[in-house]
Amino acid sequence: MCAQAAVNQTEITFAPLLERLRQTFATGRTRELSWRLDQLERLHLLLVEQEKTLLEALHADSGKPEMEGYVGEISFVKEEIRYVRKRLHKWVRPERTATPLVLQPARSVIRREPYGCTMIIGAWNYPIHLTLGPLVAAISAGNCTLVKPSEIAPNSSRVLAELLPRYLDAEATVVVEGGVPETTALLALDWDLILYTGNGNVARIVMEAAAKHLTPVILELGGKSPCIVDETADLDTTARRIAWGKFYNAGQTCIAPDYVLVHETRKEALIERLRATIHSFFGEDPKRSPDYGRIINERHYHRLMGLIEADRDKVVTGGEGEEETRYIAPTILADVVPDAPVMQEEIFGPILPILPISDLDAAIRFVVARPKPLALYIFSEEEANREKVLSQTSSGAVCVNAVMYHAANPNLPFGGVGESGMGAYHGRHGFEAFSHRKAVLERSSAIDPTFLYPPYTDRVKRWLKRLL
Repeated sequence: MCAQAAVNQTEITFAPLLERLRQTFATGRTRELSWRLDQLERLHLLLVEQEKTLLEALHADSGKPEMEGYVGEISFVKEEIRYVRKRLHKWVRPERTATPLVLQPARSVIRREPYGCTMIIGAWNYPIHLTLGPLVAAISAGNCTLVKPSEIAPNSSRVLAELLPRYLDAEATVVVEGGVPETTALLALDWDLILYTGNGNVARIVMEAAAKHLTPVILELGGKSPCIVDETADLDTTARRIAWGKFYNAGQTCIAPDYVLVHETRKEALIERLRATIHSFFGEDPKRSPDYGRIINERHYHRLMGLIEADRDKVVTGGEGEEETRYIAPTILADVVPDAPVMQEEIFGPILPILPISDLDAAIRFVVARPKPLALYIFSEEEANREKVLSQTSSGAVCVNAVMYHAANPNLPFGGVGESGMGAYHGRHGFEAFSHRKAVLERSSAIDPTFLYPPYTDRVKRWLKRLL
């Protein structure tokens, strides 16, 4: 039934689909720890047995190289599952907490219960990772879930729609494919929680729809994640790490370095090292490299080439594109001005603007004058400089002398702030995000202090005021 719903969604209405999920949730089976562990194990089995199918779908959608597909998508979710399954039995236990003396004798606990029926709207740039990663969190918390993969990655969407009902409890996890009309219809329903990964414009639509039902949302967005390179940075290591993060998945990563603020005395040296690093990574012609991806579709290809053309005189390496294959070379733009087109939006492609700065204070002023990014990267060997950036800027996350690594640590929350999103998940943070923390206080019936009840005599009032 659910697999058919995933393929022929235009023949059904989504309200009955949500009602079936509610009926499943009402049975209580998704609350059981054994069910959660079993579903996570089955999801892990899907990733193992269908690895080749998933990698082929990823490559068909965006030319994603095999290792990028495995490391950034399949392995990532497998590790998340292993991490969660190992610890879930501890997380689901009621959490004992203190009770004030005036309420004694009593016992206070926090019980984590699933929200109920949740919806996950996945993203196209990592269509496996950013769809199944949140699903791990939803299952771990005991929810029923509707998964809406991104239609912009149609091959990955189709594969998920075919495989998830085969491996998972098809009455508790369903898939709906489709575009804007289907998503709009789904958003009109009364979900218990919605997680959306994508851009801020759509996030506002999601949040507006959710507000009609007072549905909580987790919004994983993006932004222009800056790299700050001060005069003490190790440029060889810095160049390798920035280039790796920027050109991974052809720059189509929400936490990719978006632009570089480098101390003016080190700009030329950094650019030379970046150029050398690109050559060492992808060879003389990156188009021929098996480790370099392609742009997801023609619209994004033309958008990115437009950004390059607007600053063609700033190109110091790359700048070439091939429309037929949606290839855009790893591109560096030097001496970019703040009001350039490439600095007005999240790039989400293999273009790296370099902006010289006079000092660290200028870099900090530049960053804080703009919307809060999903990530910020500081490269410095000076502890005081690193601490200054950490304490004077706001972002979803920070990496020191690294890029993107924080997203691979399940002990850290992954999420944005302000324009880059709200809420966070990964590891226990995902379990918590998909759980309601219910306060429970239990009192004994054997002892019942009567002074708490009216009528209140003057003596009781004086006593209560001292006590409270």
